[in-house]
Amino acid sequence: MDLELADSAVLCTAATSGLGLASATAFAREGADVAVCGRTTAHVDDARETLQAAGSGDVLAVEADITDPDHVAAFVEQTAEAFGGIDHVVTSAGGPPSGPFGEMADRDWYRAYDMLVMSVVWTLREAVPHLQESEAGTLVAITSRTVREVREGLLLSNAVRRAVVGLVKTVSREMAPDIRANAVLPGAHETARIEELIEAAVERGDVDDYDAGYRDWAEDVPLGRIGDPQELGDVVAFLSSPRASFVNGAALAIDGGSMRSV
Repeated sequence: MDLELADSAVLCTAATSGLGLASATAFAREGADVAVCGRTTAHVDDARETLQAAGSGDVLAVEADITDPDHVAAFVEQTAEAFGGIDHVVTSAGGPPSGPFGEMADRDWYRAYDMLVMSVVWTLREAVPHLQESEAGTLVAITSRTVREVREGLLLSNAVRRAVVGLVKTVSREMAPDIRANAVLPGAHETARIEELIEAAVERGDVDDYDAGYRDWAEDVPLGRIGDPQELGDVVAFLSSPRASFVNGAALAIDGGSMRSV
């Protein structure tokens, strides 16, 4: 299916690895110009190579910290200048530290809020003028299935990410019809974040070893496995495309059916 994204300009935050990079790659494969940012030179360089190999569009890959509003503003400005505007925004972020309530200091809460919520606020605020000028402006926020069902040990993710879904739902009405806004709620996918969470569970003694932790993540998925990041990336690209032009304000779970809530 042609998603009609060729030659469009896409900005993806925190997208030099994991689900963010998978989303950026999906756009690149469709012929879009894609900009990504990350915090380490190695990840930025690797992402640039990956995206250049994936498609024929232009690629912008820069170092930026999404918890710094000045970095976010500069990244949006660089993208708009490089591509002559911005048509689609995808927000992504790493996960906050895992652990129970008693282990979380005030600074952990504030850092999680800046990473997961304010990064979306800052990105959208800077990008709105460009999205309004586009004929098909969209926002897709990558968050987590924990906004609907909490997961043990992920207190900060459980509590803080819900604000993103509330933001997306609100702006989907405020900014329509110029801008469509949707969210995706990933379950477990084979990313470095899952590896970190499993290793943390091993250190806490929650599971015996890495393999046991991996099986623990997959055992409640009706499809019998955890996801491939590209499976989520393809959905993000679809939601941004004209093929999903009547999808607005949705929060779509991409978790292999593991979520029990309706």
